[in-house]
Formats: sequence, C-alpha cells, structure tokens
Amino acid sequence: MTKKQRALAAVSGLESIYPDAKCSLVYSKPYELMIAGRLSAQCTDERVNVVTKELFARYTSIEAFANANVDEVAEIVRPCGLYKTKAESIVGMMKALSERYGGEIPKTIEELTTLPGIGRKTANLIMGDVHHLPAIVTDTHFIRICGRLRLTDKTEPPKVEEELRKLIPPEKSSDFCHRMVIFGRDYCRARNPKCAECPLKKYLSEENKEFACRL
Repeated sequence: MTKKQRALAAVSGLESIYPDAKCSLVYSKPYELMIAGRLSAQCTDERVNVVTKELFARYTSIEAFANANVDEVAEIVRPCGLYKTKAESIVGMMKALSERYGGEIPKTIEELTTLPGIGRKTANLIMGDVHHLPAIVTDTHFIRICGRLRLTDKTEPPKVEEELRKLIPPEKSSDFCHRMVIFGRDYCRARNPKCAECPLKKYLSEENKEFACRL
C-alpha cells in the first residue's frame, strides 16, 4: 500500500466504524466553537464542555463577551487551566470579531488567525465545522495517530497539516479529523493503546499481510 492508499483506506474504515462524525466540543453558535476551541488548549474536551455550559449561559452574545470583565470570565474558565490568558483571549477575540468583522466569522484561515487566541488548529476547526470547507485539525492526538498509521513522520502541526492535505480528499477532511479523535479516545490511546481490539487494522491490511502500526 502506498501512503495515499493507506490514507484512503483509513478514511473509508473510519467512516464505517464511526458513521456519525461530529465535533466533541458542545456549542450552538459559531462563535461559541471559537471560544471552546481556545479553551481546549492543554485541556480535555470533556472539561471544556462542563465549563462552557456555565460560560455560554452567562454570556449569550458576541457583544456580551466583548464587554465582559476579564477577571469574571477567568474565574469561570479556571478549571481549563491557563485561565487568565484564555480569558483575555476570549474577550479579545470577541471584541475583534465585533469591531473588525461586524460579528461575522471570517472565512479564511489567514483572517481567523489574526484574532487573539486563534491558532491554525482552531482556525481549521472553524473552517470545517462552521463554513463546511476543507480542514485538517492537527491536535496532538491527530498527529500521534497519523504517525502510528504511517501517514506522516512529521510532528510539527503545520507540516502534518500540509502533508495530510495531500492525502485526504478535501470534502472528507474535516469529518476524518473528528473520527480520528474518537478513534484515539476509544482505541489508539497515547498510553496503553488497545491494538488487539483495533477495528481499523483490517482496513489497512494488505493481502496475506496484517497491517502493523508504528508505535
């Protein structure tokens, strides 16, 4: 199997294993995903979802966040870690969104990454889930699993993103990233991966040769 063939097999396999692909961060408005994405840095999605339930109930619009007291936001997001920096980013990005973009979510990665606290990972998340455009979300779990599946030997997020864009069909890229996150949580864990139970292995195996991932 070539690297391209492995990538397509992984896409097909994960589609079969997880037919319903969706972001694990809970949100109801596009700007809320931006905030949740910022909070997810060095924090689990599960904890972010607990915190944002209170946060989004307290501040119900872009304007409310833009005018929020940073210290009050910081107290709510404290469980996510780096809470002072994240609070400043949240208020800053909402101010920028309101003042520079009239409350509209930018539609390019270049514009999104000019907003406080928005890096390429969150920008790609917005591109895929909000605008339904091709996106490769290179978080640490995605990078780890792509390495194990021998889709890349790179570890720097921009380089992994660049390489995977060449391998994954654009229209399937965003959902592929979501499925990889779920697969990583269920089987391909950082520690003690459940290789014996891996349901993806059969899709990557060649005739008379079982696929061996790179651990």
